[in-house]
Amino acid sequence: MPEPKSIQRFVERRPRLSQFLYFLTGALTMLSFAPFGLYPVAPLLLLVFLYSSYSMSARRAAWHGFWYGAGLFLAGTYWLYISIHVFGEAPLWVAVFIMLALVMVMGLYYALTGSLINKFAAGNPRRLLLAAPAVWVAVEWLRGWFLSGFPWMSLGYSQIDSPLAGFAPILGVYGLSGILVLSATALFVAAVSSQRLRITAAVFAVLPWIAGAALMQSVWTERTASDVRITIVQGGISQDRKWQLEQFSPTLNLYAASIAKYPDSDIIVWPEVALPAVIDQVEDYLTAIEKGLRATGQTLILGILERDLAAETIFNSVLMMGGETRQIYRKRHLVPFGEFFPVPDFVRNWMRLLSLPNSDLDAGAPGQPLMESRAGIKLAVAICYEDAYGAEQLLAMPEASILINVSNDAWFGDSIAPHQHLEIARMRALEVGRYVVRSTNNGISAFIGPKGQVLELGPQFSYVAMSREITPMGGTTPYARFGNWPVVTVCFLILGGFSLKPLGRLMQRAGKRRSNQ
Repeated sequence: MPEPKSIQRFVERRPRLSQFLYFLTGALTMLSFAPFGLYPVAPLLLLVFLYSSYSMSARRAAWHGFWYGAGLFLAGTYWLYISIHVFGEAPLWVAVFIMLALVMVMGLYYALTGSLINKFAAGNPRRLLLAAPAVWVAVEWLRGWFLSGFPWMSLGYSQIDSPLAGFAPILGVYGLSGILVLSATALFVAAVSSQRLRITAAVFAVLPWIAGAALMQSVWTERTASDVRITIVQGGISQDRKWQLEQFSPTLNLYAASIAKYPDSDIIVWPEVALPAVIDQVEDYLTAIEKGLRATGQTLILGILERDLAAETIFNSVLMMGGETRQIYRKRHLVPFGEFFPVPDFVRNWMRLLSLPNSDLDAGAPGQPLMESRAGIKLAVAICYEDAYGAEQLLAMPEASILINVSNDAWFGDSIAPHQHLEIARMRALEVGRYVVRSTNNGISAFIGPKGQVLELGPQFSYVAMSREITPMGGTTPYARFGNWPVVTVCFLILGGFSLKPLGRLMQRAGKRRSNQ
């Protein structure tokens, strides 16, 4: 469909202003994510993105897509400044540079999305109906793993409280993104197409919401054992105080006291790096706690650093104590520029001269065994950022009965980041039909049900100890069984089909030329 002349003139005469408007559109899309949760905002503002992808040239679609993505990620990840500069104490210019560099890189993914939708749709509304969700999912999936990946703010997370969430146990968060884009695209096609196609498109716009609401009534998993009483402990110690020497003893006393206060709890969970030390520095403390746990029959799960002096390695780990032997899980997916620095040696030397953080933690092995409680309940552990990688969590399915997430979102202060992280944890629960027990240093700690619902929430920035009966769950959702591959494969088959048609025409033309010769 040709671009309306008035809009076309505006884009040609005021390209910077039109791109700025797309930047604002992307920023406003942030309102669909936590903590705002205005999920209808996402499909409505997607109409603006789809307009440029469909009606403009490929070059303009890429530019407008870039500014949409830049606006979305500047509004959605500004908290990197807090973690890098305020708590990480890096110079202001370093924090701003890293934050803006991430925004620009994320913008490039949306530029690619806009350009590819433009090329595959080729001005045909019927092609757009398939091309837009297929391209969106393919690029979002690529963003989730390429160069370590950054799956934060995948569009599907914004729908955790919408009727579309019913698709999550079947298709996962990427499939949920695809369904949302399909609905928005159908609405767009209904607005720009002839009467005949308009009715079909309107059906595709509404049907996913009805189907999703119906699917929310489905039960994919079931109880496998008696309820377990679990206590979450949130220390409430701010990041700027946590590693101070005068805070060390009070921190150890605070957490030790939490065990005695809850003798009826089967499992007690402390957050990521709850103790500001490595294991060998507090071995006497841990041994004393372990002795008490064995006497009461309780189990303690705590986040702590672990090191091997001989190998010069340090791991961000979770330790389970109280059974016959200790069990340990080492974080596998480390945070770039937080837990490891993917930079050449000369850059690392420069960072060292400026007293910037420059040392790396070591990643745990990919095939680590699940933790197992005294009662034989298997637990899948994710440390902080790891739970954003949903496909990696599937390695624990269907054996794991409960998901444990320990985190330290204190790095992000009073920002939207902890709320976003809670939203991600809720999606993991919904995808696999398991309870999630989430313990953080100063919020947001929570018990999450197998439908992704928040059962109990701890207030931020204060000491919290809350207990709840948690049901071990078994069974497998379709997503837990097959992962992202069905959705991703379908998307690439759609795009491959579109790609083969132009190739076929070229071969046909080449054949005619040969016959004429």
